[in-house]
Amino acid sequence: MPDEDIVSRILAVFRSRGGESYGREAVTQLEHALQAATLARQNDASQELIAAALLHDIGHLLGDDADHPITDQVPHNLDDAHEARGYRWLCDRFGPEVSDPVRLHVAAKRYLCTVHPEYLERLSPTSLQSFHDQGGTMSHKETRAFESEANYEPALSVRRWDDAAKVVGMKTPAIEDFMSELKASLGT
Repeated sequence: MPDEDIVSRILAVFRSRGGESYGREAVTQLEHALQAATLARQNDASQELIAAALLHDIGHLLGDDADHPITDQVPHNLDDAHEARGYRWLCDRFGPEVSDPVRLHVAAKRYLCTVHPEYLERLSPTSLQSFHDQGGTMSHKETRAFESEANYEPALSVRRWDDAAKVVGMKTPAIEDFMSELKASLGT
């Protein structure tokens, strides 16, 4: 898929489904993505990490084959494997600097809550439920495996921005304002 088509597809996904609620949070999928990307920019993150922050939850908006939307949600279990779905779609279009933090951002929550138990107190009620649904605290073996990932530290940054990106009414740039980071990150 040519670069312009990829960026157009991303815009189309957010335009068609970005207005949906972000789980049980008080923001939409698009608001959440824009807030995470804005926080990444404010922290002088690389273009790839800004793109990862914007796209970290794109798997919520993609179907199992990564081109059709999900229509039925499981109401009581919040582990929908969106990180794997997003990763599969992104890894053919972006390099590991973008796709790996997306793949690892759920594990990053589990990691942070394991090695910094006070992090658990920062989670919203929805994130706390998904934390338990996604496996809860990590075993020693899981912790070491996460730390051996090449992009685990960027994934921790994405996770922190993810958890902070739930502010009702937060002013952010429009999604079109992040196109330079997306284009610059394609295939890297």
